[in-house]
Amino acid sequence: MSRIVYVNGSFVPEADAKISVFDRAFLFAEGVYEVTAILAGRAIDLENHVARLDRSLAEMQIAPPLTHEQLRALHAELIALNKVEEGVVYLEITRGVADRDFLYPEGVPPTVVAFTQSRPLLDTPYTETGVKVITLPDIRWKRRDIKSTALLAQTMGKQEAKRRGAYEAWMVEDGFVTEGTSSTSFILDVNGSIRTQPLGHHILPGVTRRAVLRLAKEEGLVIEERPFTVAEAMQAREAFLTAASAFVLPVVEIDGSPIGDGRPGPVAKEFRRLYIEEARKG
Repeated sequence: MSRIVYVNGSFVPEADAKISVFDRAFLFAEGVYEVTAILAGRAIDLENHVARLDRSLAEMQIAPPLTHEQLRALHAELIALNKVEEGVVYLEITRGVADRDFLYPEGVPPTVVAFTQSRPLLDTPYTETGVKVITLPDIRWKRRDIKSTALLAQTMGKQEAKRRGAYEAWMVEDGFVTEGTSSTSFILDVNGSIRTQPLGHHILPGVTRRAVLRLAKEEGLVIEERPFTVAEAMQAREAFLTAASAFVLPVVEIDGSPIGDGRPGPVAKEFRRLYIEEARKG
């Protein structure tokens, strides 16, 4: 059976889903998006995804086309129509359709598209094996805090990671790790502190990042929102990454060098357990 997708107010079979070649996202990458995990047929941490969506839209000067209540209903209906128990909802909002011109068009309604992807999120071998990471120069634009559809640098980085037998690429700027191509980077440093980049225009404010920092605080761990170098990451007790569709995954190798004893660390594994336990409770 074909998936049902959402396009501008209608739920239609994916084969019938169409948008204009003049859509600003196609012509200029003028769109923002969110990816929300689904567990047990329910969207996880949706309110924080919606809050980040609001912020991205405001930064792009795109008027919100749907209320929060409508967005919640959209997610619930899409999950139900496709009978998804585990996977993700992808939502994209663009500036809309207009003849090609660099200037923003006036009075154009935004385009809204959403679809589901069924995939295993809980039963993954990476929980037991951990993942390998490579490092690459961060070649992205300077407003990475906007969850924009302009992802060329990220797709290139992800492809290079695959070519080199790794799960993810961590991007490096001025000697410091910024974040992964589709994840937030963390280490447990030699002093036992949880380290990650502070928020700013240089990184995306990860929804799962936010949850993990809260869990770390509740567990009484020392948290430092402070940059770390590749060398510090390689010397760390543990390293891990967070993402909406991956939750928390231990990093066991960076650029071919093992982290710690080369096995998933207890702190990363505990964060994954705590996050999933909380998500299941709703």
